[in-house]
Amino acid sequence: MKWYDEAIFYHIYPLGLTGAPKQNDYGEPVSRLNEIIPWISHIREIGCNAIYIGPLFESVGHGYETTDYKKLDSRLGTNDDLADFVSECHRQGIRVILDGVFNHTGRDFFAFRDIIQNRERSPYKDWYCNVNFHNNNSLGDGFSYDNWGGHDILAKLNQHNPAVIEYICDVIRFWVKEFDIDGIRLDAADVMSFDYMRALRQTANEVKSDFWLMGEVIHGDYSRWANDGILHSVTNYMLHKALYSSHNDCNYFEAAHTVRYVSNMTGDRLRLYTFVDNHDVERIYTKLRNKAHFVPVHIMLYTLPGIPSVYYGSEFGIEGRKERGSDDSLRPTLKYEEYKDAVKNNPYTQLIAALGKVRRNTPALCYGSYRELELQNTHFAYERSLDGNSVIVTVNNGDNSVSMSLACGNSEEYIGVLTGERVCVRDGHIQVSVSANSGEIWLPSGAYSESFKKVKIHEIKKTAEAVICELKDEKSVSAEASENVKEKQPETKAADLNKSYDEMTVEELQQAILEKMRRNGPVTDYMLGTVRENTHRGSLLNWVRSFN
Repeated sequence: MKWYDEAIFYHIYPLGLTGAPKQNDYGEPVSRLNEIIPWISHIREIGCNAIYIGPLFESVGHGYETTDYKKLDSRLGTNDDLADFVSECHRQGIRVILDGVFNHTGRDFFAFRDIIQNRERSPYKDWYCNVNFHNNNSLGDGFSYDNWGGHDILAKLNQHNPAVIEYICDVIRFWVKEFDIDGIRLDAADVMSFDYMRALRQTANEVKSDFWLMGEVIHGDYSRWANDGILHSVTNYMLHKALYSSHNDCNYFEAAHTVRYVSNMTGDRLRLYTFVDNHDVERIYTKLRNKAHFVPVHIMLYTLPGIPSVYYGSEFGIEGRKERGSDDSLRPTLKYEEYKDAVKNNPYTQLIAALGKVRRNTPALCYGSYRELELQNTHFAYERSLDGNSVIVTVNNGDNSVSMSLACGNSEEYIGVLTGERVCVRDGHIQVSVSANSGEIWLPSGAYSESFKKVKIHEIKKTAEAVICELKDEKSVSAEASENVKEKQPETKAADLNKSYDEMTVEELQQAILEKMRRNGPVTDYMLGTVRENTHRGSLLNWVRSFN
């Protein structure tokens, strides 16, 4: 087994955490990365044993418009600072994964600057996709090129160019040689060339036997990316959505269906990167209508199949929502001194720390098979089993406690790790009660450790009740007025599905995907939503081609 099979990640957006300026003036380096070093002990204390941090390298603004892959962003410090950071993480037993922004570069990247200066004479004109000197772009360079997401500040690399492939592979070798990193998360992997990613995987295999390559994939058949020849894992956006919406809608059938759907897609041996929030989506505490659901959501995150990740700050129960198209509130500056005692004083942090300890000391939660035991809209029970040891998980999104009689292993007694409650096995079953908006992890008494910490779940519920009261008070006539406003939906033009995929519009690609889904079985509201929400043409092209 590899280290990443038992990983619990802590995700850091460093430019935000350290309060770096929004724009890079390429001035003297400021060693803000050193400010993150005190956080390492906190990360270890809450049970995480791996950090995914990025973007880190020289860029113009938010970090994903890279201008130098071999230089730490000046706003964060020097290369020596990064080497020291990784070294300290390793000293404390924590692996480090960096953000690899290899799909596109910023306009200040040396190859792109050479094209601006030398145009047709540039030796790098084929480093980017569809460079056309007879057109123009939104920034007035006198030529056009493919970009990512409609943003000309993100110029798409030509991933079929051998020189580009070799350059990026050399970047990976450099990062390992200079910083001793343990893996890379590929940004925008769902629109990258598969041959390109195969070359990156080959390089990953060469630099370290246990080097981990994970990709950002939002839609499609995850097994196309995560397999023996391409990536080790991908982001499980399907489960991300199901975890919060199955609580907001009090519908655990959605979560259970998603687990089954993804498992059928990837098989039991692939462990996807699971999360409830990150630097691109709103904080889980903000998304949950009932803040008490913070408890069952995270119990599921830590116990369902996958490699769990916590986004920095969410372990404190902080808010964060997209505002006026900006992600700034999702990427806040946090001061370590204000949170250093959170494990002692913050019930949300105590829960995350308790879950981290349980997972790291319970192999069945990393390697065990998964089986549903009981499923209703408001309550859900499942088993993770390994070598005859059965771990039972129960969650409840309802406002009333529920009782469940659940088949279990051959232990005589089970103990709830969050509450310390003990239940006896009778006729191969345990009878458990799960309190409202809560959950529990039941371990055989032989696998239970007295070092597991009980959690003050009632304090989380008390805070949640206060938030609900505030929200009720804030509701006004606007809600009543909205009932009288119905927006007319535009008519959808029928798609010509006889076109080649490359000729299709975004809407036609969406319809083509839905048609292929219908051939494989019923299309649920969730599946329909995931298709309609994806408006990135490159991602849709990869998705529609992923069907057999």
